[in-house]
Amino acid sequence: MATTEPEWVRCERCEALVYAKRYTRTLRVCPECGAHGRLTARQRLDQLLDPCSQAPLVPEGGERPPAHDPLDFTDTRPYAQRLRDARETTGLDEAVVCVRGTIGGRPVVAAVMDFRFLGGSLGPGVGARITLAARTSLRHRVPLLLVTASGGARMQEGALSLMQMAATAQVLAELDEAGVLVLSVVTDPTYGGVAASYATLADVILAEPGARLGFAGPRVVQQTTGRQLPEGFQTAEFLLAHGLVDDVVPRAALRGALSRLLGPRPGARRPPAAPRAPAPVVRDVEALPERDAWEAVRLARHPRRPTVADYAAHLLEDFHELHGDRLGADCPAVMGGPGVLDGQPVMLIGHHKGGPTLDGRRRRHFGMAGPAGHRKAARLMRTAAKLELPVITLIDTPGADPGPDAESGGQALAIAENLRLMSRLPVPVVAVITGEGGSGGALALAVADRVLVSANGIYSVISPEGCAAILWKDTQAAPLAAAALRLHARDLLRLRIVDGVVPEPPDGAHRDHAAAAAYVGGALSAALDELRTREPERLLAERRDRFHQFHQFHQFHQFPQFPQFP
Repeated sequence: MATTEPEWVRCERCEALVYAKRYTRTLRVCPECGAHGRLTARQRLDQLLDPCSQAPLVPEGGERPPAHDPLDFTDTRPYAQRLRDARETTGLDEAVVCVRGTIGGRPVVAAVMDFRFLGGSLGPGVGARITLAARTSLRHRVPLLLVTASGGARMQEGALSLMQMAATAQVLAELDEAGVLVLSVVTDPTYGGVAASYATLADVILAEPGARLGFAGPRVVQQTTGRQLPEGFQTAEFLLAHGLVDDVVPRAALRGALSRLLGPRPGARRPPAAPRAPAPVVRDVEALPERDAWEAVRLARHPRRPTVADYAAHLLEDFHELHGDRLGADCPAVMGGPGVLDGQPVMLIGHHKGGPTLDGRRRRHFGMAGPAGHRKAARLMRTAAKLELPVITLIDTPGADPGPDAESGGQALAIAENLRLMSRLPVPVVAVITGEGGSGGALALAVADRVLVSANGIYSVISPEGCAAILWKDTQAAPLAAAALRLHARDLLRLRIVDGVVPEPPDGAHRDHAAAAAYVGGALSAALDELRTREPERLLAERRDRFHQFHQFHQFHQFPQFPQFP
């Protein structure tokens, strides 16, 4: 006798009664509290993939290989019986469904787990299907999408289940080496062997609101350690704050987010971009006016200058901010993610000072990156190199975070690692100092093929105040120190520290963000056009030579002497 669907559904979190048809329309998201109910693998595929685009991947042995019980395992029931019951109840042969399809017209291979099948547990059958999906992705060179929901490794298949963690990690390493994009969507729950293998080895990890992810479940952690766990422990929001996932995306927005991250559709044509700047980058020192160094410092520090978020909004299509260093922190002073500049996919990374309000600047640590910020930038650069995306860095920082937490977290090491990494990135790298370029914190994003500076930008080994305090023994000598440090755009171009100066609107970039962005965008596009066709070997050789030229300091122009501070 056929069963009828209930007319009302009770939310498991808030216990509100929701009309079943409305619950279906909202993709099983409670309209009262926003709790995301579980979807089946088929429901998830229908939600994320374009209609009529799904083509199943068939594993070796056919669509439904016979139930396999390698250990002849029995607990309260024989495992073989549990397996048969799971197949009958779900209509699936395993806890994952693998298909080829499209999202927004962009081809993908998708492997979507179904928690109904033995808790989405990972055994040899699941491992084989994840490997099949990854190898299909590799063969066709199309992105791999993983949607996870799992309680962990399948105990009934013993150490054979444990081995699937290594096997799936290996095949994802092959995708890394081949430069194939891997996206992961973490749904509730994702634990154990799945969390500690393919779920977290993706280039980009998105999570649904409230989704829990971890190696050990919270009950095990609490019972083992005897400690009270923090509120929201292991939830998507907790993971985002600790730099372990890139973003938390509501279910209704997932398809759009994935479409943006997959990049332009194959063969898609974009309209030609309108000219961005009425004046070219200035490369002739004599074309720049002499100016007061301290005034340049004041303008570079103006709190209303555009931030990296402002530039992203004005310049990039389909920008999606990515978070975290994947090691336990997300530094708010560094912002980055992929986007499209004038039809060219790029990876944008920049310092974020926080905007005009004191509260905003405090939240962004005044643009002073800690180790996690530099490691986040490094992670995004490695992803760009893997996907052959040009890297754009926008630099505006007083310097690296000087606090004790940053020092104990390995600040010097993080900066050094970035210098080495950027020196060998096999893709075009263009840096623009849009405001302050403070010491090693700035250089950590500025080892580039082309280094530009905005007309009111500065770049220095130390702040004028710091220099004055150390050498003049008086912070009031900061204006003299600024002049002596040769830190403004004209002197930087004369020293060949920068390759060109990007014009700004009259009275400064803070007066007109759109116009300032147009100048920067024009400079970036021109630089990328110049570098785009160069082979990696040439990029690396010229980047090396660009910085090795500074050994020959005796060849640079001499400057007039400045009066000493009394």
